[in-house]
Amino acid sequence: MLQRESYFDNAKFILIILVVFGHLLQSYIHDSEIIYIVYKVIYTFHMPAFILVSGYFAKGFRKKGYMMKISKKIILPYLIFQMIYSVFYYYLYHQSELVVDPLTPHWSLWYLLSLFFWNIMLYPFAKLKGSISLFIALIIGLGIGFFDSFSEFLSLSRTFVYFPFFLLGYFLQKEHFTRLRKPAMKFVSFFIIVGVSTFFYFQTDFDYEWLLGRKSYHELNILNHMAVFMRSGFYLLSFLMVFSFYAIVPRKRFFFTNLGRNTLYVYLLHGFIVRFFRASEVQDYIHSPTNYFMLVGFALLLTILLSSNLLTAFAQPIIELKLTRLKEFLVKTKVYVSFYKKKLTSH
Repeated sequence: MLQRESYFDNAKFILIILVVFGHLLQSYIHDSEIIYIVYKVIYTFHMPAFILVSGYFAKGFRKKGYMMKISKKIILPYLIFQMIYSVFYYYLYHQSELVVDPLTPHWSLWYLLSLFFWNIMLYPFAKLKGSISLFIALIIGLGIGFFDSFSEFLSLSRTFVYFPFFLLGYFLQKEHFTRLRKPAMKFVSFFIIVGVSTFFYFQTDFDYEWLLGRKSYHELNILNHMAVFMRSGFYLLSFLMVFSFYAIVPRKRFFFTNLGRNTLYVYLLHGFIVRFFRASEVQDYIHSPTNYFMLVGFALLLTILLSSNLLTAFAQPIIELKLTRLKEFLVKTKVYVSFYKKKLTSH
């Protein structure tokens, strides 16, 4: 198991904030050109960067018991939350019937299913030379767009489209990230981010759906060679933005660093709040630059809350099927209560 570093926890915490913010911002992308640009810039890299670091920490996939551990960590939460989301949507959207379909993941749950498949796909792909393996993965990612039936079913489209990022993360070593953090690379990354933002400013007709990897070329209304060109452009933009992001991630420990370990909790739980937000009248009052900035603050606060020790302690039995965090929390609470009781009696 690779040693945990503040650098990666910082990266994961920043990325999960962007995931929450991006989901909150989605309701307003057609209200403002600037908001739409910000949304597209975020979506060029936040999930690819998450996927890349997941691949980086999958280097022990050949160890005994690894796949069983991954299955418990990923598939069980997926099935549990697939059921919970089905019931949640049934009441939130007043659906006529309750539909539970484990083969078509609800909303953000696609990531869990794809993560499971990516770990399995490492077995054949890791045996090949890195450059050859990545080339094949990219070809598959480009080719999957020609098949309509793979769009949402088992998250197969996203699985194959995003797999090159996971595979690249697996092949990357610690020294690659060290090189990225050099001052020269940070300088270059700044211009890349500005360049990509400028590209979206002028390419106003660029459909953000190309950044999601979930639809076939037919569904995106392009069937000729331009479709492959468009997805190749997505790969280019995303790889540039992912490396630019990791070039500027801080290495030092901050108040939020430890919270970067709890991104799975935020990822699984924030959807309930975001969906409720979208279905409520509250979102109708957010149509000004000041309120858009408030969404950033709300995303930050929501991320801190959902990754806090208190919430993760009570959510762990559902997400990880464990009670270790809850037991630790109760023990600490008991110690604090005893301490203050003694302090009060001493006075």
